[in-house]
Amino acid sequence: MGSTEWTKDRVSRKHQRGCYNSYGKINEREGKSLRNCSTFISCQPVPQLVLDFRQVCGREKKTVLNNGERIQWTVQRIRLSPQEEHLAATLKTTVKEELRCVVVRLGKRDSSPRDPPHVVVTLDKVLSFEWATDEVLFYATLEGLRCSRVSRLDLTASGSRMTSVYEEPHPDVFVEVALSRDGRILGINCSSRTSSEVLLIDTTTSHLEPFLVQPRQLDLLYHVEHWRKGLIILTNTGPGQEYQVVQAPLSEPHMVSWEPLFAPDPGTAIKDMDVVGDHCVLVARTATGELVLVVVPLTRPKEAYTVQLPSWACAIQTKKPGVADQRSVLEFFISSPVHLPVSYCLYLEDGLLSSDTGDGTSPESHGNYTPTHLQACHQDGTLVPITLFHSRPVEHLRLAPLLVHVYGAYGRDLNMDFRPEKRLLLEQGWTLAYCHIRGGSERGLFWQRQARVEGKPRGVEDLRACLHRLFSSGVSSPSLAALAACSAGAVPVGALCNRHPHMMRAVALQAPFLDVLGTMEDPSLPLTLEDREEWGDPVGNAQHRLTISSYCPLQNITPQCYPSILLTAYSKDPRVPLAGVLRYTELLKKALHTHFAMNPESGSEPAPNIVLNVQPGANHHGPDDFELMLEEEALTLAFLYTELGLDPRRAPRRRKRQHS
Repeated sequence: MGSTEWTKDRVSRKHQRGCYNSYGKINEREGKSLRNCSTFISCQPVPQLVLDFRQVCGREKKTVLNNGERIQWTVQRIRLSPQEEHLAATLKTTVKEELRCVVVRLGKRDSSPRDPPHVVVTLDKVLSFEWATDEVLFYATLEGLRCSRVSRLDLTASGSRMTSVYEEPHPDVFVEVALSRDGRILGINCSSRTSSEVLLIDTTTSHLEPFLVQPRQLDLLYHVEHWRKGLIILTNTGPGQEYQVVQAPLSEPHMVSWEPLFAPDPGTAIKDMDVVGDHCVLVARTATGELVLVVVPLTRPKEAYTVQLPSWACAIQTKKPGVADQRSVLEFFISSPVHLPVSYCLYLEDGLLSSDTGDGTSPESHGNYTPTHLQACHQDGTLVPITLFHSRPVEHLRLAPLLVHVYGAYGRDLNMDFRPEKRLLLEQGWTLAYCHIRGGSERGLFWQRQARVEGKPRGVEDLRACLHRLFSSGVSSPSLAALAACSAGAVPVGALCNRHPHMMRAVALQAPFLDVLGTMEDPSLPLTLEDREEWGDPVGNAQHRLTISSYCPLQNITPQCYPSILLTAYSKDPRVPLAGVLRYTELLKKALHTHFAMNPESGSEPAPNIVLNVQPGANHHGPDDFELMLEEEALTLAFLYTELGLDPRRAPRRRKRQHS
């Protein structure tokens, strides 16, 4: 079963607040045991068995599929109750996206061995959950891909009781449960692409009844945190409908009571908000594309200050709360596609930033990979940001292979977390470009709004402008360029292949969304109704249909010479139907056959390879199993090297720095 047991180190509460770092895994494979406790404490506590996966998966009829694939369980989330009497964890298998929540009674710290931790309740299809008290758990359940129901679990001496708390009637609204950093307020967040509604539960009260912050209204987005006797709210009521910070009393949370607290400078986009002690900490991206932290002292909001992060920082992840709440310290990791995550502490009272590496640069482990920020000019005058990673000066990149990454949908930033295979490519002489086209939110909410529904074609032309900017700046060339995208990022890539197929040599797509029109015409598919705010309604709106038809990758395949394309799909992916990927592949191969048959003189140009790699499983984001993930990445790298005519054994590597 892969990882089968979880253990809990019985350590003092000051080390446990946050509940993540005190758990280790026992991995039983080939009769061996591996114990790994990630909390290092001088007293070296003895781990105690908390959860044996076999207690949970015993309900499954088989552990091996007919094709020989083993069903493996992985832990997705863990939460300890306030006084650590119970633990709740969600588990996931490699063959389903549905999560199973297991509630374990831990008992008292001085409980006898005769009363070991044991499973008291198992809940299926649980996506998010939080403890309100030691005996009350709120959780949201998933039906298909829609999360619309919140329930309450009460644990008593005689058993357990489940009651419904909230049910969302609108199909385009997604519901989740979250807990404020101080643990005082539990929120039920109801969000669509264009609206928000939040219900709060005060965990210090006995009735635990939810109350509404602000009724939803079109184009109003807001997110809530708790501070003292009030609320700190991140909402898009700022200039240009961008995010700003407001505050309101807990007793009167409605919009009429919202008072402005902080608005960023023009061009700076707020990406996230956290409240630590008496400080509001904002993750923001400046007009030049740099990631920064903005600290707003809640007792002195006019004294807000900006903390500069290392120039290579592209992604940030805050740690779960611990004693940092009382110390006014924010702990977080920063990384980039080619930089390993580095742990940082920000001391909010004096603005001091420190890292595990001292100065945060770590040249020996990170290399000299400071990104270059470029801008491409769209034909409408809009400047599109590009983040470029390279190991040699830009003027020496003409002959370097180029891998371009793109997404541009749902208001999500392009993923720039650390990926070891990207670091490998960089060390072997590749240049990596990340094109932040419209449809994402890198430059703010307006960046998404400009490429939604009828504005979708802008993202395709943004990508074309980015490639033109790179080539004209002396960065690589079309014959050495490849594009990479996943899910909805395949839409601008596929559309560009139809319009300008000679701008790249190869394309690698993972779980690609290619049949936009066919998917949005079918309301029986799980995401069609929800996604109308993103792509439009081709059934009920003629203009939407015309717009989708103009760029849909599958609908615009034409006989011509395409780049080589690797399509990796998953047989049971609920988000991107396999049928659309299969049809796209079939039509593309037919178009290529027609092109070469009608143009015999084209026989001198190399025929592109269209490779369809269908993997088992339902994980839209790729396999959970480490070995399968390595195999998938190895295939992608082999495809890129082959199609660009590169020899990986002779690929140029960055010369190591000589140390005196």
